[in-house]
Amino acid sequence: MPSIWKNTVILLCWIASLTTRAQSDKTVSLTNDRIKVIWNASPKGWTIGQLAVRKGSQWVNLPTPSGENTLLYAAEKPADKPDTTFKSITGEEFPGPKYHYQQTQWAESTNPVSLNTAGQAIHFFPKEAKQMGNNLMFRQETDVATITTEWTIDPKFPSDIQVKQTISPKKEGYFSLASPTLASTSEQNLAWATVPGYFQGNRFQKNFALAYAYGHGIPTLPAVYRERCASTLCPMITTKSGLTLSVIPEPGLARDPWASDKSTQTNWNIGLSHMNRKAQLSPTLYFPILGEPKSALKQGESVSYSFRYSLTDGDWFKALNHAVYDIYQFKETLALRQSKQSLTDRIEKMHHYLTDPKTSMWNIEEFEGKKIGAQSYLGGVVGSNKDAMKNSDYGAMWMLAYATKDPLLTQNVLPYALNFKLVQQQTTDGFFKGAAVGQYYLAKSKKFVEEWGEVVEPIALTYYTLLDVGNMLLFEPSNAELKERLRLGAERLLTWQKPNGSWAVAYDRHSEQEAFRDIQDVRPTFYGLIVAYRLLNDPKYLTAARKGADWFIKNAIETGSFLGVCGDARYAPDFATGQSAQAMLDLYDLTKDARYREAAITAAKVYTTSIYTHPIASHSLKTVNGVPREDWEISQTGLSFEHGGIFGSANRGGPIQLCSHAGLFLRMYALTHEPIFADMARAGAIGRDAFVDAKTSVASYYWSAMNRGAGPYPHHAWWQIGWLTDYLMAEAELRSGGKVSFPRGFVTPKVGPHQTYGFAPGTVYGEKAGLLIQEGLVQADSPAIDYILAQSPRQTRLYVILLNNRSQETTTAINLNPAVMNKRIAAIKRLTTNQAVAPERISLTLGGFGQEVLAVDLQ
Repeated sequence: MPSIWKNTVILLCWIASLTTRAQSDKTVSLTNDRIKVIWNASPKGWTIGQLAVRKGSQWVNLPTPSGENTLLYAAEKPADKPDTTFKSITGEEFPGPKYHYQQTQWAESTNPVSLNTAGQAIHFFPKEAKQMGNNLMFRQETDVATITTEWTIDPKFPSDIQVKQTISPKKEGYFSLASPTLASTSEQNLAWATVPGYFQGNRFQKNFALAYAYGHGIPTLPAVYRERCASTLCPMITTKSGLTLSVIPEPGLARDPWASDKSTQTNWNIGLSHMNRKAQLSPTLYFPILGEPKSALKQGESVSYSFRYSLTDGDWFKALNHAVYDIYQFKETLALRQSKQSLTDRIEKMHHYLTDPKTSMWNIEEFEGKKIGAQSYLGGVVGSNKDAMKNSDYGAMWMLAYATKDPLLTQNVLPYALNFKLVQQQTTDGFFKGAAVGQYYLAKSKKFVEEWGEVVEPIALTYYTLLDVGNMLLFEPSNAELKERLRLGAERLLTWQKPNGSWAVAYDRHSEQEAFRDIQDVRPTFYGLIVAYRLLNDPKYLTAARKGADWFIKNAIETGSFLGVCGDARYAPDFATGQSAQAMLDLYDLTKDARYREAAITAAKVYTTSIYTHPIASHSLKTVNGVPREDWEISQTGLSFEHGGIFGSANRGGPIQLCSHAGLFLRMYALTHEPIFADMARAGAIGRDAFVDAKTSVASYYWSAMNRGAGPYPHHAWWQIGWLTDYLMAEAELRSGGKVSFPRGFVTPKVGPHQTYGFAPGTVYGEKAGLLIQEGLVQADSPAIDYILAQSPRQTRLYVILLNNRSQETTTAINLNPAVMNKRIAAIKRLTTNQAVAPERISLTLGGFGQEVLAVDLQ
């Protein structure tokens, strides 16, 4: 913390002893070569007359400067129950009785404190001002408290103003301070507004449920958001003049999600908003929260808090990077991450988990004359009597089977998983012909169902028919039955496409009428037609995919409005946002239309606001279920939501360990050279051992579960193998500058953008090679070292791609054991340097996030 805050008493005495400029010319200011803030004395008090930022060689004024302060006061603790109800745009009370997972969170989010109606709002422009150089102090006496505010320009970041506010009560009660309003912005001058993790957009949405629950437009009420789902603590407004105003709380002010020995995820220390109490568009911080413990004060007590304004000569993404890197030290926290088990070893261990029917909860049932196989699903499914079954990542299933050639997979799993997929699709005539009739099979009632109701979703057709069948066809291109099923699904998706290019969110299974008319299908449903075009080569599918993508760009990416794919969360925005970025990137690869590349980048940038960047990870000691852990081991920093916002599971469960976006973010880094993409990918992937079950190497799903393993979600192991492989393959391609490259398949259903591999040869430094998974062939003596294996078409050359997955340099010994392949080593060379390596002693030093590639000739 700057010394000005540590020496407040001395400073105030010094200021008081000076003949201040405020007393002589009725102006005070904070100015340097980047920013200007000028206050003028007026009958109302000290008001900001000019707020300007240098942009290039020009000074640009922010319109409507203010300087107004707000104090909230309540003599009694505000009610924690809502006193307001809201309706959807179609007139139903929101969210509706069957969404019981959301009831508590909606009630918390619509109580008077959250809606910013609680307490008495005391608005004022301070009456007293004193200045010493570029330090200011304002003071205001009210009936209930004295408020002092100290301002200074940060010498390290000259576009930032550091502020410390102190409240000294004159009577007992509950108190909350709002950060002063520097300036407000009109909707006409708005380019972008966001409270990261909750919403983003460029237009107001009058329907509060649609804005507040889904982020489909900016809420018109000055709601106060909790830090528990704020990914980066930085509400911000970007104007059409290209300036961004943000407010960033001092690190440590917000709640720590695991303060000592249990989850404190739901503690509420700070409030974030896009508006001030008067509903003027201006990023605002609230502390303490009215009614929370720190807000209860008696006469003679005082409370202080610190924050900063950042005045950025650029867009919201530039301002976000400043908060993430400069204030919340994301790069430094990445450097703390050290793996205790390599990711490669995790994949190999999960292979064993998944071939054991008992541990993986693998079931084979009889349905319509076929033996179908899937894993038990013990999460919430409407109608389930603990008999739900589901398969997850068909691409990963087929990849692992083909790369290992393990008969426990090729004979005991794949045939029954294939049958499951065939009977999941309706082939009889009717409105749903070609669609997936449900993602879950209920073994006792012998029927397929959707997650949360009697509906059939077009995006489920994309996921559970077109993507799954498409990924299988990559490995089995001559399978005529799968091709016919793919065509059947593609034709249904074409039929359901609306004239404007969009789709319905869902159809009622019984009435066949459109359901969820209050929300638009702003999801990458069009991706299924990309699959159909790539595999069936019919131009009509590409034409329709582009039509859907063009609608999506206009209605989702340009407006910041996205929808999720989890029915039990009423489709709260989720990992489908990241998936849409990969969908656009794949469409660009097919068409070379630059619009799709730019849309992919924009969607990926938005998805960075689904990744936690606070609190700052450290070496401080904590306890998890009696086990000592350093803070960085259980840190949320670098992990993503299942779904965030008002409705999402992150409110209580925290983020998830399915880092499906990691490979995509590395591809985005290669495309944009924005470091945040590579750093977020790595922060989510490495050093997460505290969440991995030691017996199975399967990570828990929700952060709050710590290392309890798969729990009710055994099928998640396939998704984990899928995303880990995509991450490692993307790292290899990135670090080699494209010299190590393998064809990518289609994205996985539902959980994100990771893609499958192994269906076709890739290239390693210009030589053809096929993906290989062979346990026991390579051993590195450091868990920071991961590896990818490939072999030449004639299996006479082995390629070992070694990756150092930490920030620091790593020296490691590598042991090769070709005897597991019934072969021996003839020669080894480093392809990066073309130097020979002695096979009996391989010792390598790899730089931070470095790579080495060995070519091993076998005989």
